[in-house]
Amino acid sequence: MFIDPIIMQYPEALDRDRFVIATYYCAVKPQTNIIRFAAALGIEQTCGTWTKVPGETEEVRERCVGRLVGVYETPSYQIGLPSDITERHFICRIAYPWANFGPEFAMMFTTVIGNISSSGKVKLVDLEWPASFLEHFKGPKFGVPGVRQLLGVYDRPLLNNMIKPCTGLSPEETAKLAFESAVGGVDILKDDELVTDPVYCPLEDRVKAVMAALKRADEEKGEKTLYAFNITSGPDQMRRNAYRALEAGANCLLINYNTAGLDSTRMITEDENINVPILGHSDYCGAVSESPWSGMSSGLIGAKLPRLAGVDMIIALTPYGKFPMMMDTFVDGGYKMLQPLGHIKPVWPMPGGGTTQGHVEDVMTKFGNDVIIASGAGIHAHPMGPRAGAKAFRQAIAATLAGVKTDQAALQHPELASALEAWGYYQEGATGIFDLKG
Repeated sequence: MFIDPIIMQYPEALDRDRFVIATYYCAVKPQTNIIRFAAALGIEQTCGTWTKVPGETEEVRERCVGRLVGVYETPSYQIGLPSDITERHFICRIAYPWANFGPEFAMMFTTVIGNISSSGKVKLVDLEWPASFLEHFKGPKFGVPGVRQLLGVYDRPLLNNMIKPCTGLSPEETAKLAFESAVGGVDILKDDELVTDPVYCPLEDRVKAVMAALKRADEEKGEKTLYAFNITSGPDQMRRNAYRALEAGANCLLINYNTAGLDSTRMITEDENINVPILGHSDYCGAVSESPWSGMSSGLIGAKLPRLAGVDMIIALTPYGKFPMMMDTFVDGGYKMLQPLGHIKPVWPMPGGGTTQGHVEDVMTKFGNDVIIASGAGIHAHPMGPRAGAKAFRQAIAATLAGVKTDQAALQHPELASALEAWGYYQEGATGIFDLKG
């Protein structure tokens, strides 16, 4: 076996600014030569094919070929394989010259998980971008600090409410529900991801009705409320939707970034004429991330990539409610939204999908104050009505900030007590986020 030294390199040998490094999980048959397999992935996605061609010169290879910068087996067999083994598992790291695809999502995806997505058990689990690549992305206009400044809220988590039922409401019915939950203490409301501009609830009519209702709610509660209006569509129509919503008075927008596309999402977030926060909805993530063997990791498609595309808040599924989600996946995604990423601002994790008042304490234990606690039915289906549902969330947030257990706070607040009686009080174990006991 001979591997070209251009292709096989240590990370320390790279001109780091030239490369985006992709990390993959790979599973292969026991007899597979993993070095050749991983090198073939990098060659396939850059300048090579199944056999050498005349135009693949040393100059072309040096400029464009993918470099294999790491192969790590788990478990790490070193001197032999068990006789009953049927599969070997590896972490493989490949560095791609980003000059091949430029600072955009479509061609980056084509490179890092294009044809090789059909290569069997190969899953893209992470991407590392050099500063030279990141500098071409503006990132969120607002992020965590900007949304706090807009709302004037600096010392607590924010509260979000999704309008429910998801579809079928008129503009007036939407506005009525928005008023009730806003007056109860919701900071940010949102359209459901299923609604953009249906005939029974046209976008401009919905914006005008809801913003008038929120003006009354803000005057009553003495706080400001944002409403994320869904503009998701094809690129040209989505920009038109954004302008239509803003002209009608919208103060926040929503994009289903996976179905709309990350380049189209970036078109909106980097538009100088659009100066309101953008909420990114993560629907379709599961189609890309749920397989343990292929696709992309949830931390990429549900956190790092939409953050790079410039959304200010990202709704993500939780392990608490109606969708399958592992707790460590949930926590990892939230941290990827908040941790430093060059000049790209931190963005708000917005856990949703069955979150109730009984989950507030656990969410805040994991993320602190820089989190948006999101609930749909937990507010609209509250036994005492949506205003009381929102109040119950704010009561749980205030109690946690004060160091009071949610069930104890419920003894003083009928709204919170009613929520806990309906849906329970969640407590995950007792050791916090660090647990070396397994």
